[in-house]
Amino acid sequence: MVTILFIGGVTACSEDFTTNPREDGEDLETFFLEEENVDAAIIGIYDLMQHTYSVDWHSAFLVKQLPGDDMNAAGGNSGDQPQLQDIDDYANVSTSNQSIESVWNLFYRTISLSNLVIENIKESDLSNKELALAEAKFLRAWSYFELTTMFGDVPLRLTIPSTADEFGIAKSPRADIYTQVKADLTDAIAGLPDKTALTEDFRVSKGAAQALMGKVLVFEGLYGEAIPFFEAVISNPAHDLEDNPEDAWSINHEFGKESLFEIGFISTTGRDWGNFAWGGRNENNIHIQLMGPRGDGIFDVSPVGLINGWGFNLPTAKLLNAFDAAGDTDRKLATVMTEEELIAAGGSVDESAATGGSIWDYEGGIRIKYATKEEDTSADGVKELNYGTNYRLYRYAEMLLLAAEAYNKDNKDAEARTELNKVRNRAGLPDVDASLAGDDLFEAIVNEKFLELAHEGQRFWDLVRWGKAATELAGTGYTSKNDLFPIPETEIEKNSELTQADQNPGY
Repeated sequence: MVTILFIGGVTACSEDFTTNPREDGEDLETFFLEEENVDAAIIGIYDLMQHTYSVDWHSAFLVKQLPGDDMNAAGGNSGDQPQLQDIDDYANVSTSNQSIESVWNLFYRTISLSNLVIENIKESDLSNKELALAEAKFLRAWSYFELTTMFGDVPLRLTIPSTADEFGIAKSPRADIYTQVKADLTDAIAGLPDKTALTEDFRVSKGAAQALMGKVLVFEGLYGEAIPFFEAVISNPAHDLEDNPEDAWSINHEFGKESLFEIGFISTTGRDWGNFAWGGRNENNIHIQLMGPRGDGIFDVSPVGLINGWGFNLPTAKLLNAFDAAGDTDRKLATVMTEEELIAAGGSVDESAATGGSIWDYEGGIRIKYATKEEDTSADGVKELNYGTNYRLYRYAEMLLLAAEAYNKDNKDAEARTELNKVRNRAGLPDVDASLAGDDLFEAIVNEKFLELAHEGQRFWDLVRWGKAATELAGTGYTSKNDLFPIPETEIEKNSELTQADQNPGY
């Protein structure tokens, strides 16, 4: 049997699946004998990760945010991208929801290429074997952690099926997924270089793997076990907070000291309406445009240096009020802008220009974090299609708050206050009271995380694991069914080891 590799398509196809192999494929028996080919395959995994978090209407970056209480789906109206509106509103989330299915499939494609690399080089004697294995295992671990967070028990694929009969695989319990994630991260920590020794900025470092291991352990409730991994990153001077809140996600500080895992984009491909590949890989970040304040005469944002977008991902009034209640002016300025602030800066809002005379899902503010900034795009091609803004998928600030949570739950409140205060001080806020402890300190950490990580896709999944979703999301249509996304119907149909009985509860 001849197996053919397509790095561009990221699939391993055999003669059992196709009678017409593509001419641009390469035989696996020889492909992984060359170091440069191994590295090309690793870059292919990073490329797939980029695609997973940025594919037009179905990205993991947006889908993970939708159930949270820091943002609304928004868009043109209630029928604009209905699969996104359904996730945001909790009702009618279908097992055939196209965006959820895309997230599932793309993470498994990333895992598939990771498995392909791991299987084919683990016995080799190539000089870059250990580094390649470490990167592939980190990216596989990341993908499985995301999948089990969103879907619960999922199939644990660690090999490439050689026949169609081998495709069927049952779900594994979340505990088993965590076990595999931790095994992969143990190997990644051993094989990855320090951030200061990275040959290319986009690659993951030892600190990224240590920080992810700590996060996984916190999600498991193993707080004491998580602390040493966080401490290893905190004690490493290569990792730190950026000086100002806006620097943490600014295009001018990409792959900076606060970045643990970052997805890169460029603004130099000159995309326009004729050559933009919808659903494809364009190397620029179309989601910035998707999430920009809507035009059509509704928002005039040019006085504040923004370009109009398509109106998705508007902040909630709850988030706007939380910044004000905390006296959090610096970080608020870097994250959101109220209607009053926009008008005071020379902009305007005209609700009468919106469909039906009101702006769908609008609660009085627009988003500044990951905004449609004029400076972040290119004069080549169409500005709206050429944003080069990177996504920080895991930041040092998030890790500090996870460390604070772990210390608090491990009865080390002094240490918890120290890490919490670092994030607060960077935001221009004072230390919490030195007597704050126990559950009260935990609630302060929860609130700080709400403000620091707004619009970064973490809020809902934290509410679920903290047991706070029912309270914080009361009156929104949320039920416990929504704690997990449904397993896509297409997966149940094609996976011989899954039946409707394996579907997540309530779907």
